[in-house]
Formats: sequence, C-alpha cells, structure tokens
Amino acid sequence: MTAPLDLLLQRHSIPSRQLDEPAPDPAALRALLEAAIRVPDHGKLAPFRLIELRGDAKLRFGERLAARALARDPDLPPSKQEKERLRYTFAPLVIVVVACLHPESSVPEIEQVMCAGSVAYNLLLGAHALGYGAQWLTGWAAYDDEAARIIGLGGHERTVGFVHIGTPRIDVPDRDRPVLDELLSSWTP
Repeated sequence: MTAPLDLLLQRHSIPSRQLDEPAPDPAALRALLEAAIRVPDHGKLAPFRLIELRGDAKLRFGERLAARALARDPDLPPSKQEKERLRYTFAPLVIVVVACLHPESSVPEIEQVMCAGSVAYNLLLGAHALGYGAQWLTGWAAYDDEAARIIGLGGHERTVGFVHIGTPRIDVPDRDRPVLDELLSSWTP
C-alpha cells in the first residue's frame, strides 16, 4: 500500500557540502524544472521564477555575499567570511527559487509565497526521484535586501530558498521524524 508513497517516505536532505558532480544533465534538468513548476497556483499567477547558479558564478555570488556579510558585521571573523564566500560552491548546481509577488492580486501574499515554496519542495522531490541529492537552504541572504539586489531581484520579489543539487558523496541516515499521533487531531463541533 505504501509503494506509491515511497518517494515521499524516503526523501531526505543531503547536506550541500556532501553534493558533488554530476548534476542533472541539460535534458534531465529541464525535465526536473518543468516538473517542479507544476504546483498549486491560486489565480494562475505563476508567482515564482528560478535562477540557476553554476560554475564560477557560484563563487562570484559567494564573494559578493561575503562582502555583504562583512558590511553587516565588520567584526565578522575571517573563518566566517570564508564560510560565506564558499557557501554556494559545494553542490554543482544551485537553483534560487524566487517568489514573485503580485500585490495587486486578490490572492493573499502568503498563498503566493507558499506556491513558490512548493516549487522548491518539488525540486527536492524531483532531484530525489532522479537519483540526485538536494538541500533547500535559506540563511540570512534569503532575507537581506542587499543580497536580493546582488542576485537581481525586483521590488516585489523575495528569495524562498537556495536549492543545492548534485550527486551525494555519502549515504546520509534519515533523521528522527515527527510522530503523526502527536500532530493529528480531529475537530468536532
């Protein structure tokens, strides 16, 4: 009975530092991205877009964010500056999932953000289904206005997450999961 749900039951994040080449080839990546954007979308707004980071662009992005991190905290230790500089370089592919909000729409902003979040989650599921590993990360850069400008976001856009994709270098054990019986209740009038 659970076989159709195995993909959901087996999916887990692989730390970005444990993701290596290869990333999906162009045909597999296109299929993954086309599947990822098939999300519930109240109002058919498509309130999302994707930005691909590969190769040298990942390092250049990290260098700019390291400079921004230092501007935010002039006392940032060199080790943390280096961590910021290299943060996006481990996985061969990083997809930035962006929520493109439509403030004029009657669709509540939270539904638009959740739609974009569904794209990020579909990337995780799809990468797993294709035999790759992935991790959805945010961090301070997802919420910083200057970091948004660095990646090229407009005024009504925000970063939902950075989805790191590649081939796992190690088997990562599953973590403890929530207990359904502690989360499920029945409402009665």
